[in-house]
Parts: sequence; C-alpha cells; structure tokens
Amino acid sequence: KNKATNAHLGRLKAKLAKLKTELVSGSKSGGGGGGGGGEGFDVKATGNARVGLIGFPSVGKSTLLNKLTGTFSETAAYEFTTLTCVPGVYTYKVAKVQVLDLPGIIEGAKDGKGRGKQVISVAMTCSLILICLDVTKPLTQKRKIEHELEGFGMRLNKKEPNIIITKSDKGGINITVAPGYRLIGMDEETVVTICK
Repeated sequence: KNKATNAHLGRLKAKLAKLKTELVSGSKSGGGGGGGGGEGFDVKATGNARVGLIGFPSVGKSTLLNKLTGTFSETAAYEFTTLTCVPGVYTYKVAKVQVLDLPGIIEGAKDGKGRGKQVISVAMTCSLILICLDVTKPLTQKRKIEHELEGFGMRLNKKEPNIIITKSDKGGINITVAPGYRLIGMDEETVVTICK
C-alpha cells in the first residue's frame, strides 16, 4: 500500500468519526435557533458520578428515578413516555450522584432504530449503567439489552484495558494490542496515521 494513500484514509476515518459523533450527539453547526434536527439527549454532567437507567420501554425507569431523586419524570401506561433524557440527583451522605432516565431502547438500537444510537451514546458517558427489567418478561431481555450496548462498543462488566503511551526519541509509533483484544474496523497502519 502507498503511504500517502494510507495517510489520506486515516485522515478521512478521523473526520468520519468526528462527524458520526456530531450526528449521534445531535449537535448542529451554524448556531442559531432554527428548527429541524430534533432534541439532543445529553445533559450537562453534575455531581460525583453519573448513573444511566437503561432498558426497554415501560419497565419502570421513570418511576425509579422519581422515587430515588424526587425529580418528576412523566410515567404512563403506554410505551415511550420518556422521549428525552431526564436528569435527577441522588444524594448519599456528601456524594451527589446524577441519575439519568434514558428513553427506552428497542432491538436494533445499536443500528439506529428508535434513536437508539443517541440513547446509547449518552449511556456511554455514565460511570454506571443500571439495566432496568420487567419482572413479568423473560430474563432473556437482559441479554438483548447487553447485546445492543456491546454492539455499540460498550464494555459491560469488563476491566478497562491498559493503554500505555510512552514517548521515545526514535522508532516512531508502535501499537501493541493487549492479549485477548483486537483492533476493530482498522489496521495498525491506520491507527499510526491517525495518531500522527
């Protein structure tokens, strides 16, 4: 492969990742107060930690938020009552924990169904994910939610990978992948090009 071509592909992939992030977070360029684009889900992080309530529609996420924080999140007997992220703050001793009531996700959320990408991208900013389930439905729904989150790149109940970057005088950039992990979606040359 040609070095210039690899460098160009690396820059394009970095730009594409930036644009995807903007698309998922719902940010709009150009400022102003025009219509279109829909509402964003993310809210400003506050407190010492952030907990995301995630699950299928009508499993009790809003009720749990209301009971824990005293915040009002609308509840009803129909699905998709919560359409945006509703924040609340739970105080434990001196710690303030922000609790986010996220809209219900559906199967295919990782692929963008039902604005799932926006919901999961907010969940990825949380310190803790609390999966809410309906006790009247089979436990397989938990595995379905985990599948959606993992399909979007979320690592549930796994230790963070050790990433070590060391500066050297010569030798350039070396990429070492930890045992049990692999690069997804690009090769080592592309990663090096993006890092440059």
